[in-house]
Amino acid sequence: MHGIGYGAWLIKEIFVAGFDAVGKAFNPAAKIEPIVIYYPLRINTDWDVFWFTTSITATPGTLSMGLRHPITPGGPITLLVQAAFGSDPEDVIASLADMEEHLRPSVSERPIDPASVAWEPYVDHGPDRDDDTVPPAERMD
Repeated sequence: MHGIGYGAWLIKEIFVAGFDAVGKAFNPAAKIEPIVIYYPLRINTDWDVFWFTTSITATPGTLSMGLRHPITPGGPITLLVQAAFGSDPEDVIASLADMEEHLRPSVSERPIDPASVAWEPYVDHGPDRDDDTVPPAERMD
């Protein structure tokens, strides 16, 4: 039954984000300010990670970019998320936490402080080059 509720909530969120993205696309004053968020997952099953990352990618303006294993033993898996409209990173991070809590309500017992989550502006390093100025994650070697 929880899956049906989550599905209905997700469909609503997809429509809300879609209308928001369309509104920003036709507003000359709105700027696309892409950011990359390093979101520490509170969920831990493959099934939950699948649904969470798929839900993010299905929501207009956001994209799941990949997972990074914990830096320290027992630490969280980090999900890289690109948000096209990142002028308020803490709001985007809070929205991710809300989505994760809708997917798996038990994680709300371990709240996330959006101010503590790392993020950075997305930077396009231009066309592929054969030098070391392009980060390894963006090279095809």
